[in-house]
Amino acid sequence: MSRSRLMVTNFIGIIVILALLIGGGYYYVQKSNYITTDNAKVSGDVYNVVAPAAGKVASWTVEEGNDVSKDAEIAKIQAEKGSVAATVPADGKIIQTNVKENQMVQAGQQIATEVDMKDLFIVANIKEDQLKDIKEGDDVDVTVDGDSSAKIDGKVEEIGYATNSLSSLTSNSSSDGNYTKVSQTVPVKISISNYSEHVLPGMNAEVKISKD
Repeated sequence: MSRSRLMVTNFIGIIVILALLIGGGYYYVQKSNYITTDNAKVSGDVYNVVAPAAGKVASWTVEEGNDVSKDAEIAKIQAEKGSVAATVPADGKIIQTNVKENQMVQAGQQIATEVDMKDLFIVANIKEDQLKDIKEGDDVDVTVDGDSSAKIDGKVEEIGYATNSLSSLTSNSSSDGNYTKVSQTVPVKISISNYSEHVLPGMNAEVKISKD
């Protein structure tokens, strides 16, 4: 092998080693200082708006996407004893209407769904063996698929008191007595700020939680 080719080969080898060292160092730092998962979704306080009486939906006073205030009327129900107003239980946005005008409804039947879009949050499912490194108030970096270019600030607000699969509290085992251990996850609620109108309930998210 010529000297020039040997120098090129050695140079490439050094570059590869440096890349591995840098990559390994980055992975170590991330692993040591953060807990990350993409098993997370945008959520919010969801309210079901129900018919106050049995009757016919005489009219809607809102459309999907309209913002409403607590106790605002959204529909008129023509009941046996006259017209009754269907109202919302909280401030929010009407994200879905479930019935149409002139449709018959029963008392207590859900006619619309409302979400407080100004106070959305993230529910991240964290592995049980990582919970020891998380506490309420920890800083979180959030990325939402629907607005992936924006980094959203978050904080751990609440750590769940049970795993997502309560049935797993009873050990899984086969008929011959063999035990199968399954890693569980616990829901962690993360409050978020500075998010845009592109962030919607149900969207996938990725979170990076700063360890204690």
